[in-house]
Amino acid sequence: MRSLEIRLGGSGGQGLILAGIILAEAAILDGKVSVQSQSYGPEARGGSSKAEVIISDGPIVYPKVLKPDVLLALTSSAYKSYKEDVKETGLIIVDDSVEVEKESKVKTLKFPILKTAQEVVGKAYVANIVSLGVIAELTKIVSEESLEKAVLKRVPAGTEELNRKALEEGFKLGKVEDKWVEQMI
Repeated sequence: MRSLEIRLGGSGGQGLILAGIILAEAAILDGKVSVQSQSYGPEARGGSSKAEVIISDGPIVYPKVLKPDVLLALTSSAYKSYKEDVKETGLIIVDDSVEVEKESKVKTLKFPILKTAQEVVGKAYVANIVSLGVIAELTKIVSEESLEKAVLKRVPAGTEELNRKALEEGFKLGKVEDKWVEQMI
């Protein structure tokens, strides 16, 4: 049975809770089982934010992420807070603005997620959707089709094309040749 634990970390206002909901919904559209949970600091916008998703081909025994297979960190504080929890066989995905430890045992990949959202797509607030494209492309845990359906269902009316473009840019960023994917799955 294939199961993947994913933690999305950043700051309030980056849309990571929505991203977690979308990712869980995409898994359900693919016929998988998923659970999603979330937390954020008391200051909400600008404070810490975390969403967690477990996706499985079978029953999920415990609904909380304990040892993520995948960590997305859009801020340095999220990276520092959650990097130690990631399985040694896992993956850490960080925005290229995040300083990472060179001696980490966990595979760490940097992507210009925030820059792509701002400069390529045109709106910084779609970094969450760019991130989903990267995660989906690297892990293949959900299909591109289901992820796009879930994104378009959940984003505000009138932003569908912007978010579709953000997702496509995320898929492009995630297209890296790497044996990590085969080892993890």
